[in-house]
Amino acid sequence: MTFIEIGHWTLMQPAAQKVRTAVFVEEQGIAPEDEWDADDATALHAVLFDTHGQPLGNARLLQPSTNVAKVGRMAVLKEARGRGYGARLLQALLLQARHRGHREVHLSAQRTAEQFYVAHGFVAVGEPFDEVGIAHVKMRLMLKSLNIVT
Repeated sequence: MTFIEIGHWTLMQPAAQKVRTAVFVEEQGIAPEDEWDADDATALHAVLFDTHGQPLGNARLLQPSTNVAKVGRMAVLKEARGRGYGARLLQALLLQARHRGHREVHLSAQRTAEQFYVAHGFVAVGEPFDEVGIAHVKMRLMLKSLNIVT
């Protein structure tokens, strides 16, 4: 049994940092100074916990413009992957974006995760690019045609 909590950085920081440090800094080798940014303070954070309250995954939702939301920093601990946790986190943030009245959701996907996002209705926009030494691609989802299960 798992559950998702959604909140602001002041509440979610310890759990989100634990997951992001394990995945992005330790596993993927991203420099800590590249992982943490000012967007954390204004983002809405979703963290997935196990029954013991241990964080297993997280993602954040930004609002770069009135009609557009941006998903970022999505990660699931290596030992917890393949159980649908990423899909649950993504759906939770897409639901939040819809409640906020956003029409589109953007993200920058690591190329290794591109098919995961395609399976959720995202389409690649533009050419691949490098970010912190990892190949990424910009992706977009139009919310008006999205069916979200609540």
